[in-house]
Amino acid sequence: MASFDRISTANAAPAAGPYSQAVKISPSSSWIFTSGQLPAEADGTLRLDDPIGEQTHRCIKNLAAILEAAGSSLDKVIKTTVFITDMKNFAEVNGVYEQYFTQKPARSCVAVKELPKGAPVEIECIALA
Repeated sequence: MASFDRISTANAAPAAGPYSQAVKISPSSSWIFTSGQLPAEADGTLRLDDPIGEQTHRCIKNLAAILEAAGSSLDKVIKTTVFITDMKNFAEVNGVYEQYFTQKPARSCVAVKELPKGAPVEIECIALA
């Protein structure tokens, strides 16, 4: 019977609520599902006045740290979901996103009314271990 391992690393922003940074499916351990990552520093600090590009970098760096802790990497991401609060930021978010996801995983990008802690962007992913 499949179960999951909780993934946690101090190299990414801590979970802001009652959830894990990511989970890894066992016994095969071939799938990793991350929680959405806000543009927070590893200590949880948010600098919401920074440009959307810098905030997008922080979201993806958090994903990278979590995937590394789970034995994976951004190169093994097969699906992402990007949440933004303003579609006017779509091009700038894409400009940063494409620097990291050169393998072009499947992706959804949706505009939402608001995100936790007032963040303008949040990104989650599914990756192979």
